[in-house]
Amino acid sequence: MTTQVFGHKSPDTDSTGSPIVWAWYLNEVKGVAAAPKLLGEPNTEALFMLERWNLDKPEIIDGVEAGAPVVIVDTNNPAELPEGINDADITAIIDHHKLVGGLETKGPIDITIRPLACTATIMYDLMDDDAAKMPEAVKGAALTCILSDTLEFRSPTTTDRDREVVAALAGELGIDVSAYAAEMFAAKSDVSAFSDAELIRMDSKEYAVDGTKFRVSVLETTAPEIPLNRKDSLMETYKTVQAEDGVDEVLLFVVDILKEEATLLVPNDLVKGVAEKSFGATVEGDLVVLPGIMSRKKQIIPNLKV
Repeated sequence: MTTQVFGHKSPDTDSTGSPIVWAWYLNEVKGVAAAPKLLGEPNTEALFMLERWNLDKPEIIDGVEAGAPVVIVDTNNPAELPEGINDADITAIIDHHKLVGGLETKGPIDITIRPLACTATIMYDLMDDDAAKMPEAVKGAALTCILSDTLEFRSPTTTDRDREVVAALAGELGIDVSAYAAEMFAAKSDVSAFSDAELIRMDSKEYAVDGTKFRVSVLETTAPEIPLNRKDSLMETYKTVQAEDGVDEVLLFVVDILKEEATLLVPNDLVKGVAEKSFGATVEGDLVVLPGIMSRKKQIIPNLKV
């Protein structure tokens, strides 16, 4: 059977590109039939990557059959994966997030979780010398993933190894990193065509704190005024998203890539309390600016308090 390679729901650039990278490696180097998949529509930056490097958009799936071989990348959290994931034959996990627990496998598997900024960086290292065999389009996908997850090295998750791999890939591709990243971030910032619910879910993860279930959403942009001008309708839509997704509250952080700060929308006293207890903020009104906050994984999720 063909091994399906996929990342988390609400796929960002890493969860779109890394399945493409690893499926190529399994097919062309390891001789294992593999296909990249998506667990939802990719964001605008991921779509830019696919078009820029002339890559086919992976098939979107909403579940996996029992016993089907799969490789999970860019997550190890069952809440971000299809229902019934534990009935599939998970053959490997490649990730850069904290270990959550809850996944079950049919037997011993390969698990690689490393404290790097991007799954694609881990894959590059796992391939060793075979990484040089990647065609330009696959190298371009890997480069885009790393620049996205590091926010062109602005994110505190960035490591020296991420920088080194970007330098190697950009050199081989003849890419000016700053110019290319600017194109990526412009694509990421073009969210005008999305509904409020789509924006809230576009790059989001479910996370529970002391019994309160949150949908923690991040919009990374060089044009924060676009989503912030919609703050009233976005906060009104929280109610719909909460009801449909079975969460207690939405936390939406608009990350200004250039200013290196996040703005949290504050619709009620619960979120006000979260902002004050988690980030030491003083909240006045329905917005609060959090200087230096860039990373959900390293700065937001670990600090959340109710």
